[in-house]
Amino acid sequence: MTEDKTTATASTATETRARSAKEWVLVLAKYREPSTFRSVFELAATLVPFVMLWGLAWASLSISYWLAFAIALLNGVFLVRIFVIQHDCGHASYFSSRTAQDWVGRCLGVLTLTPYDVWRRTHSIHHSHHGNLDQRGIGDVLTLTVEEYRARSPMGRFLYRLYRNPLVLFVLGPSYLFILQNRLPFGLMDKGWRYWTSAMGTNAVIAIAVGLMIWLGGWMPLLLIYLPTSVIAATIGVWLFYVQHQFEETHWSKTEDWQLHEAALEGSSHYVLPQPLRWLTANIGIHHVHHLYSHIPFYRLPEVLKDNADLAQAQRLTIWESFASVKLHLWDEKLQKLMSFREANRLYGRT
Repeated sequence: MTEDKTTATASTATETRARSAKEWVLVLAKYREPSTFRSVFELAATLVPFVMLWGLAWASLSISYWLAFAIALLNGVFLVRIFVIQHDCGHASYFSSRTAQDWVGRCLGVLTLTPYDVWRRTHSIHHSHHGNLDQRGIGDVLTLTVEEYRARSPMGRFLYRLYRNPLVLFVLGPSYLFILQNRLPFGLMDKGWRYWTSAMGTNAVIAIAVGLMIWLGGWMPLLLIYLPTSVIAATIGVWLFYVQHQFEETHWSKTEDWQLHEAALEGSSHYVLPQPLRWLTANIGIHHVHHLYSHIPFYRLPEVLKDNADLAQAQRLTIWESFASVKLHLWDEKLQKLMSFREANRLYGRT
């Protein structure tokens, strides 16, 4: 029975991969049209609770700092959902009007501490080159091959190990990325005024908002509400991005062997979450479908899985399985899998 199940799963995976390169664009194109009513509804269903929890946390400051802090942490999940809506705007999948979704995206970028036009461009690079070993560096988690790691100096290997340490990736890294790095258009600093305008404009509005916050309520709203909400959202967001692409059987290849649709499907996970988390994360876990066809609004992704059983079964990653991905650090080009430092040392000798 187990052997039959394994064979069936392998057959489904093979069929899905074969179809992706030739047919998935045509299959998925019918899901691309957004509903203006649904988009507005999803935006309101996210912003209204977010604002209400913000107000509740502020009011709670007079009762208990710990209560205000706890509410702020809870509100971080709604900020994640706001980011995913901004993400859809960047893919031109949220409204029929590009102008409307760009300005919605820019406004939401103030809440998510993310300059919209800068992020849209770097994220486009991520989609265009993900899984290509010759095009790493922008919009992805730095991943070295086993050979690249072993060729580094002792200091170079130490710095890479430090970068891949969970404390850096999931605790320090998210705060640095969203609070500090996003203040400048890194990766696009020499690409023209648009990206500087996006970054500086977003910074200016954030500065005004923070100034008003301190003027009206002192430092406690900043320290106990604004920053905790932003940090928890950043941490969740980085974790989701990590598990979407960093798993054992992900996809990396050199340019001559790289193919967009294969990399999209094989290099992106289907993060299987329970319904409340699927709603709160705006279906971003259905990431393999998103990479196959990024113009599909997030609220139509479950419809894709319902209609296409092979996609529903492809690249599944459970929450429990995702925890194991934290120990994976190096891409083995020979075995075509992501592995830990320990496994690399066992197979190729300690460096």
